[in-house]
Amino acid sequence: MSTTTNTKIEKKLVDATYLLKEAPREKFFITGAQAMAEAVKRSSVDMAIAYPITPQSEVMHLVGDIYAQGHIKEYYRAEEELGTMSAIAGAARGAVRVFTATSGPGLLRGLEAIVSWPGHRVPVVLGVLTRVVNAPLSIQPDNVEMAYLMHSGIVMLHAENQQDVFDMTIAAFAIAEKVDVYIPVSVSTEGFFVTHAKGYVEMTPENMALNTFDPIAAAVPAMDNETPPARIQRDAPVQKSNFMSYLIHAVWQQEIWASNKRAMKYVYHYLGGPIEVLYPEAEVFIIASGCAAAQSREAYRYAQEENLSVGFIKVRCIRPFPIEEIREATKNAKHIIVPEHNIIGWLCKEVKAAIPNSGIVIEGPRVYGGMTLPVELIMKEIYDALGMESDLKL
Repeated sequence: MSTTTNTKIEKKLVDATYLLKEAPREKFFITGAQAMAEAVKRSSVDMAIAYPITPQSEVMHLVGDIYAQGHIKEYYRAEEELGTMSAIAGAARGAVRVFTATSGPGLLRGLEAIVSWPGHRVPVVLGVLTRVVNAPLSIQPDNVEMAYLMHSGIVMLHAENQQDVFDMTIAAFAIAEKVDVYIPVSVSTEGFFVTHAKGYVEMTPENMALNTFDPIAAAVPAMDNETPPARIQRDAPVQKSNFMSYLIHAVWQQEIWASNKRAMKYVYHYLGGPIEVLYPEAEVFIIASGCAAAQSREAYRYAQEENLSVGFIKVRCIRPFPIEEIREATKNAKHIIVPEHNIIGWLCKEVKAAIPNSGIVIEGPRVYGGMTLPVELIMKEIYDALGMESDLKL
C-alpha cells in the first residue's frame, strides 16, 4: 500500500466520453468494492463522507485509502447515516464533486436526507451495496432497499458485475452533472455477491481522470458569499398554506421527474443504453437486473445449448425505467420470466406496467434474505413456459 499522505497527484484530465469509450484499458482481477473505489479514484472527487455498514464498509475503507494517497481532497467519517447524507448534500451545495455509499439499514436511516437531494438539485453519486433490511438481522445480499429509492427522483443504475460497477460509477458523475439533469445518480449492486467477490475488470489508466467539477456550468448556483442559501432556497414559499404553495411544489416535482427522464440520453451515450437484448426473436424472455442478470445470462446460455426459443434482456437503468425499450424488445414474446433478489418483485411490477399484456409475465423466481439464485430455478420456469417436461432436481 502506498505511504503517500494526501499529496497532490498529477493526472491527465479528460472528459467522460473519452474516459469511458476511448481510453486504453488494462484487465485486473478485483472485487466489486475495489472496482467502485477505483472508479472514484478516476473521477476527480473532491470530497467523500462515510459511515460504516456492512457490506458498504469495504468500499468506503478503500475510498479512505485513495484519499490518503492524494486522489481525493477531503474525507471524513460522519457520526451516523442521516448525518452523512445531510453533510454530503451540504458539500455538493458548496460546489464540489462528492461521493458516498451505504447499505441496507444505513440507506433507510439516511433516506430522509437522500429523498431531498433531487429536489435540491445536488449531483451526488451514491453507491448502494445492497443487503437485507428486514428482521431478523442479517447482513446477506438482498436488493429490496432499491424499491425505496425508486420513487425519490434519483437516477438509478444497477450493476450486474464488477465491470459494470466500474463503468457505471464513472458514468454516474458525468450524468449527474449534466445541466439538463443535475440530480443524484445511484449505482447499486448486490453486496458480497459482487462487492466481495472478484471478477475481471478492464480499467482505464490510473493517471487519467475526469475533468474537475465546474460549478459555473451548474444548473443551480453554488452557495458562497455571493449566493447565500436564502437566495436559492425554495422551501419558504412552498411551506405556506395556500394554493400557490401546492402549485409550486407540484411544478417542482414535475421538473425533477422530467430531469430524471432527460438522463436517458446520457445512459445511451455513456453505457450503450438502458437494456441489453440477446435473441430478440425469442418466444420466451428472461428480464433481470443486477446479480439476477448474471444468473439469467447463464440460463440463457443453457437454453441456447438446447436450441430453445429463449431470449435475455438485462436492465441496466432502473430510473428512468426503459418502458419503450422493453415494450419494443418483448413485442412478440409469449412469456416473460423475471428473476429477482427480493421478495416483493419490484422489477416484475415495473415490467408488468411497461408492456400491454401483463398476463404473459411470470413472477419470479425470487430469492431473498441472502439466498443464491440457482440457474435451475430459472430453467424450470423456462421449461414450464415452453410446456416441456424437465428432470431438474430442485
